Amino acid sequence: MKVKVISVLEDNYMYLVIEESTRDAVAVDAAVPKRLLEIIRKEDVVLRAILTTHHHWDHARGNEELAQLFPGLQVFGADERIGALTHKVTHGQELTFGAIRVRCLFTPCHTSGHMCYFMWEDDSPDAPALFSGDTLFVGGCGQFFEGTAEQMHTNLTQTLGTLPEDTKVFCGHECTVRNLKFALKVEPENEMVKEKLAWAKQRDDEDLPTVPSTLQEEFLYNPFLRLTEEPVQRFTGRTEPVEVLRVLRSERDNFKKPKERPNPQAMLAFDWGLFGPFLEKK
Repeated sequence: MKVKVISVLEDNYMYLVIEESTRDAVAVDAAVPKRLLEIIRKEDVVLRAILTTHHHWDHARGNEELAQLFPGLQVFGADERIGALTHKVTHGQELTFGAIRVRCLFTPCHTSGHMCYFMWEDDSPDAPALFSGDTLFVGGCGQFFEGTAEQMHTNLTQTLGTLPEDTKVFCGHECTVRNLKFALKVEPENEMVKEKLAWAKQRDDEDLPTVPSTLQEEFLYNPFLRLTEEPVQRFTGRTEPVEVLRVLRSERDNFKKPKERPNPQAMLAFDWGLFGPFLEKK
Protein backbone atom coordinates (compact mmCIF):
# COMPACT_ATOMS: atom_id res chain seq x y z
CA MET A 1 0.00 0.00 0.00
CA LYS A 2 1.55 3.24 -1.17
CA VAL A 3 0.14 6.65 -0.27
CA LYS A 4 0.68 9.55 -2.65
CA VAL A 5 0.37 12.92 -0.89
CA ILE A 6 -1.07 15.50 -3.31
CA SER A 7 -1.08 19.20 -2.43
CA VAL A 8 -3.97 21.16 -3.95
CA LEU A 9 -5.77 24.50 -3.60
CA GLU A 10 -4.40 26.81 -0.90
CA ASP A 11 -3.41 24.24 1.75
CA ASN A 12 -5.46 21.09 1.09
CA TYR A 13 -4.30 17.54 0.77
CA MET A 14 -5.88 14.82 -1.27
CA TYR A 15 -4.46 11.33 -1.37
CA LEU A 16 -4.11 8.45 -3.79
CA VAL A 17 -3.73 5.07 -2.07
CA ILE A 18 -2.26 2.46 -4.41
CA GLU A 19 -2.62 -1.31 -4.09
CA GLU A 20 0.80 -2.15 -5.47
CA SER A 21 0.18 -5.73 -6.59
CA THR A 22 -2.90 -4.92 -8.72
CA ARG A 23 -2.16 -1.22 -9.46
CA ASP A 24 -5.70 -0.40 -8.37
CA ALA A 25 -6.10 2.87 -6.47
CA VAL A 26 -8.45 4.64 -4.09
CA ALA A 27 -8.59 8.44 -3.80
CA VAL A 28 -9.28 10.28 -0.54
CA ASP A 29 -10.94 13.72 -0.77
CA ALA A 30 -10.67 14.15 -4.52
CA ALA A 31 -11.04 17.92 -4.71
CA VAL A 32 -9.07 18.67 -7.90
CA PRO A 33 -9.70 16.13 -10.70
CA LYS A 34 -7.09 17.52 -13.08
CA ARG A 35 -4.28 17.06 -10.57
CA LEU A 36 -5.53 13.63 -9.52
CA LEU A 37 -5.67 12.46 -13.14
CA GLU A 38 -2.05 13.54 -13.64
CA ILE A 39 -0.97 11.38 -10.71
CA ILE A 40 -3.12 8.43 -11.87
CA ARG A 41 -1.47 8.55 -15.31
CA LYS A 42 2.02 8.97 -13.86
CA GLU A 43 1.58 6.03 -11.48
CA ASP A 44 -0.19 3.95 -14.16
CA VAL A 45 -3.02 2.87 -11.86
CA VAL A 46 -6.78 2.35 -12.16
CA LEU A 47 -9.02 4.49 -9.95
CA ARG A 48 -11.61 2.22 -8.31
CA ALA A 49 -13.16 4.39 -5.61
CA ILE A 50 -13.25 7.73 -3.82
CA LEU A 51 -13.45 8.02 -0.05
CA THR A 52 -14.76 11.44 0.99
CA THR A 53 -14.30 12.58 4.58
CA HIS A 54 -16.93 15.36 4.45
CA HIS A 55 -19.04 17.42 2.09
CA HIS A 56 -17.10 20.73 2.08
CA TRP A 57 -16.25 21.74 -1.48
CA ASP A 58 -12.47 21.74 -0.89
CA HIS A 59 -12.69 18.00 -0.13
CA ALA A 60 -15.51 16.79 -2.36
CA ARG A 61 -15.91 19.05 -5.37
CA GLY A 62 -14.16 16.70 -7.82
CA ASN A 63 -16.51 13.79 -7.24
CA GLU A 64 -19.04 14.56 -9.97
CA GLU A 65 -16.45 15.10 -12.69
CA LEU A 66 -14.55 11.95 -11.76
CA ALA A 67 -17.78 9.92 -11.65
CA GLN A 68 -18.47 11.02 -15.22
CA LEU A 69 -14.94 10.19 -16.36
CA PHE A 70 -14.96 6.76 -14.70
CA PRO A 71 -18.35 5.06 -15.16
CA GLY A 72 -19.05 2.74 -12.23
CA LEU A 73 -16.72 4.63 -9.91
CA GLN A 74 -17.71 4.04 -6.27
CA VAL A 75 -17.96 7.14 -4.05
CA PHE A 76 -18.08 6.49 -0.30
CA GLY A 77 -19.03 8.90 2.47
CA ALA A 78 -21.35 9.40 5.44
CA ASP A 79 -23.18 12.55 4.37
CA GLU A 80 -25.91 12.92 1.76
CA ARG A 81 -24.45 16.33 0.89
CA ILE A 82 -21.40 14.64 -0.68
CA GLY A 83 -21.53 14.93 -4.47
CA ALA A 84 -21.90 11.78 -6.59
CA LEU A 85 -22.25 9.63 -3.45
CA THR A 86 -22.94 5.99 -4.33
CA HIS A 87 -22.30 4.25 -0.99
CA LYS A 88 -23.30 5.79 2.34
CA VAL A 89 -21.09 4.26 5.03
CA THR A 90 -21.58 3.91 8.78
CA HIS A 91 -19.31 3.82 11.82
CA GLY A 92 -17.28 0.63 12.03
CA GLN A 93 -18.15 -0.49 8.50
CA GLU A 94 -15.24 -2.21 6.75
CA LEU A 95 -14.42 -2.00 3.07
CA THR A 96 -11.94 -4.01 0.99
CA PHE A 97 -10.01 -2.90 -2.08
CA GLY A 98 -7.74 -5.77 -3.08
CA ALA A 99 -5.37 -6.22 -0.15
CA ILE A 100 -6.28 -2.83 1.30
CA ARG A 101 -8.66 -2.93 4.25
CA VAL A 102 -10.58 0.16 5.35
CA ARG A 103 -12.48 0.80 8.58
CA CYS A 104 -14.87 3.76 8.56
CA LEU A 105 -14.71 5.87 11.74
CA PHE A 106 -17.54 8.34 12.27
CA THR A 107 -16.27 11.62 13.74
CA PRO A 108 -19.07 14.21 13.70
CA CYS A 109 -18.24 17.77 14.77
CA HIS A 110 -16.43 19.67 12.04
CA THR A 111 -19.44 18.58 10.00
CA SER A 112 -22.31 16.42 11.19
CA GLY A 113 -21.41 13.74 8.64
CA HIS A 114 -17.62 13.62 8.95
CA MET A 115 -16.01 10.21 8.43
CA CYS A 116 -12.36 9.25 8.91
CA TYR A 117 -10.83 6.22 7.20
CA PHE A 118 -8.40 3.80 8.86
CA MET A 119 -6.46 1.68 6.34
CA TRP A 120 -4.15 -1.28 6.58
CA GLU A 121 -3.05 -4.42 4.79
CA ASP A 122 -3.10 -7.78 6.58
CA ASP A 123 0.32 -9.36 7.07
CA SER A 124 2.08 -6.15 6.04
CA PRO A 125 5.04 -4.74 8.02
CA ASP A 126 3.92 -1.21 7.14
CA ALA A 127 2.14 0.89 9.74
CA PRO A 128 -1.59 1.50 9.22
CA ALA A 129 -2.80 4.86 7.91
CA LEU A 130 -5.51 7.21 9.16
CA PHE A 131 -7.09 9.69 6.77
CA SER A 132 -8.46 12.13 9.30
CA GLY A 133 -9.90 14.87 7.06
CA ASP A 134 -10.66 17.95 9.15
CA THR A 135 -11.01 16.13 12.49
CA LEU A 136 -7.39 15.58 13.52
CA PHE A 137 -4.53 17.68 12.15
CA VAL A 138 -0.80 17.56 12.79
CA GLY A 139 -0.67 19.53 16.05
CA GLY A 140 -4.36 20.45 16.03
CA CYS A 141 -8.00 19.54 15.46
CA GLY A 142 -10.82 20.78 13.25
CA GLN A 143 -13.20 23.62 13.97
CA PHE A 144 -16.56 22.77 15.51
CA PHE A 145 -18.71 24.00 12.61
CA GLU A 146 -21.61 21.56 13.03
CA GLY A 147 -20.91 19.92 16.37
CA THR A 148 -19.86 20.21 19.98
CA ALA A 149 -16.82 19.92 22.21
CA GLU A 150 -18.35 16.72 23.60
CA GLN A 151 -18.38 15.19 20.13
CA MET A 152 -14.81 16.22 19.37
CA HIS A 153 -13.68 14.86 22.73
CA THR A 154 -15.18 11.48 21.83
CA ASN A 155 -13.58 11.66 18.38
CA LEU A 156 -10.11 12.38 19.71
CA THR A 157 -10.03 10.25 22.86
CA GLN A 158 -12.10 7.21 21.91
CA THR A 159 -12.57 6.92 18.15
CA LEU A 160 -9.12 8.03 16.94
CA GLY A 161 -7.04 8.16 20.10
CA THR A 162 -7.31 4.41 20.71
CA LEU A 163 -5.93 3.41 17.30
CA PRO A 164 -2.45 1.77 17.20
CA GLU A 165 0.15 4.34 18.20
CA ASP A 166 2.24 3.74 15.08
CA THR A 167 -0.71 4.79 12.88
CA LYS A 168 0.35 7.34 10.28
CA VAL A 169 -1.87 10.42 10.31
CA PHE A 170 -2.75 11.92 6.91
CA CYS A 171 -4.90 15.01 7.51
CA GLY A 172 -6.89 17.28 5.21
CA HIS A 173 -4.88 20.49 5.42
CA GLU A 174 -1.32 21.76 5.77
CA CYS A 175 -1.64 23.93 8.87
CA THR A 176 1.10 22.39 11.00
CA VAL A 177 3.18 25.52 11.59
CA ARG A 178 0.17 27.54 12.72
CA ASN A 179 -1.02 24.69 14.91
CA LEU A 180 2.35 24.26 16.58
CA LYS A 181 2.78 27.98 17.18
CA PHE A 182 -0.46 27.77 19.13
CA ALA A 183 0.72 24.60 20.88
CA LEU A 184 3.83 26.49 21.98
CA LYS A 185 1.64 29.22 23.44
CA VAL A 186 -0.25 26.54 25.36
CA GLU A 187 2.87 24.68 26.52
CA PRO A 188 5.88 27.02 26.22
CA GLU A 189 8.15 24.53 28.01
CA ASN A 190 7.23 21.50 25.87
CA GLU A 191 10.45 20.48 24.10
CA MET A 192 8.61 18.21 21.67
CA VAL A 193 6.52 21.16 20.48
CA LYS A 194 9.67 23.23 19.95
CA GLU A 195 11.40 20.46 18.00
CA LYS A 196 8.39 19.69 15.83
CA LEU A 197 7.76 23.38 15.12
CA ALA A 198 11.37 23.92 14.03
CA TRP A 199 11.10 20.87 11.77
CA ALA A 200 7.74 22.02 10.35
CA LYS A 201 9.10 25.50 9.59
CA GLN A 202 11.99 23.92 7.70
CA ARG A 203 9.59 21.75 5.71
CA ASP A 204 7.46 24.80 4.99
CA ASP A 205 10.48 26.76 3.77
CA GLU A 206 11.29 23.90 1.39
CA ASP A 207 7.65 23.65 0.27
CA LEU A 208 7.43 20.08 1.53
CA PRO A 209 4.48 18.45 3.31
CA THR A 210 4.50 17.79 7.05
CA VAL A 211 2.26 14.73 6.68
CA PRO A 212 2.22 12.08 7.81
CA SER A 213 2.81 12.31 11.51
CA THR A 214 2.08 9.37 13.82
CA LEU A 215 -0.53 9.09 16.52
CA GLN A 216 2.23 8.45 19.06
CA GLU A 217 3.87 11.77 18.13
CA GLU A 218 0.58 13.66 18.29
CA PHE A 219 0.14 12.73 21.94
CA LEU A 220 3.46 14.44 22.68
CA TYR A 221 2.82 17.85 21.09
CA ASN A 222 -0.82 18.20 20.04
CA PRO A 223 -2.62 20.10 22.86
CA PHE A 224 -6.00 18.73 21.76
CA LEU A 225 -4.75 15.24 22.66
CA ARG A 226 -3.16 16.42 25.92
CA LEU A 227 -6.27 17.57 27.78
CA THR A 228 -5.27 15.99 31.10
CA GLU A 229 -1.75 17.48 31.13
CA GLU A 230 -1.20 20.09 33.85
CA PRO A 231 0.24 22.83 31.58
CA VAL A 232 -2.71 22.52 29.18
CA GLN A 233 -5.19 22.69 32.03
CA ARG A 234 -3.36 25.68 33.50
CA PHE A 235 -3.52 27.49 30.15
CA THR A 236 -7.28 26.94 29.85
CA GLY A 237 -8.12 27.44 33.52
CA ARG A 238 -10.15 24.22 33.40
CA THR A 239 -9.59 20.64 34.53
CA GLU A 240 -12.58 18.75 33.13
CA PRO A 241 -11.33 17.41 29.76
CA VAL A 242 -14.33 18.49 27.66
CA GLU A 243 -14.13 21.99 29.11
CA VAL A 244 -10.37 22.08 28.51
CA LEU A 245 -11.05 21.13 24.88
CA ARG A 246 -13.81 23.74 24.54
CA VAL A 247 -11.55 26.55 25.78
CA LEU A 248 -8.60 25.33 23.69
CA ARG A 249 -10.65 25.41 20.50
CA SER A 250 -11.97 28.88 21.30
CA GLU A 251 -8.44 30.13 21.95
CA ARG A 252 -7.19 28.51 18.75
CA ASP A 253 -10.02 30.14 16.77
CA ASN A 254 -8.88 33.53 18.04
CA PHE A 255 -5.17 32.83 17.66
CA LYS A 256 -4.80 34.40 14.22
CA LYS A 257 -3.80 38.02 14.23
CA PRO A 258 -6.71 40.34 13.38
CA LYS A 259 -5.16 41.38 10.07
CA GLU A 260 -5.07 37.71 9.02
CA ARG A 261 -8.74 37.16 9.74
CA PRO A 262 -10.65 36.65 6.49
CA ASN A 263 -13.65 38.76 5.66
CA PRO A 264 -16.83 36.98 6.90
CA GLN A 265 -18.52 37.43 3.52
CA ALA A 266 -15.48 35.92 1.82
CA MET A 267 -15.62 32.93 4.16
CA LEU A 268 -19.29 32.40 3.28
CA ALA A 269 -18.39 32.51 -0.39
CA PHE A 270 -15.70 29.88 0.20
CA ASP A 271 -18.12 27.68 2.12
CA TRP A 272 -20.64 27.92 -0.73
CA GLY A 273 -17.93 27.06 -3.26
CA LEU A 274 -18.23 30.31 -5.20
CA PHE A 275 -14.46 30.70 -5.51
CA GLY A 276 -13.88 27.05 -6.40
CA PRO A 277 -13.39 27.42 -10.16
CA PHE A 278 -10.64 29.99 -9.62
CA LEU A 279 -8.57 28.04 -7.12
CA GLU A 280 -7.54 24.92 -8.99
CA LYS A 281 -3.78 24.70 -9.11
CA LYS A 282 -2.29 24.53 -12.57
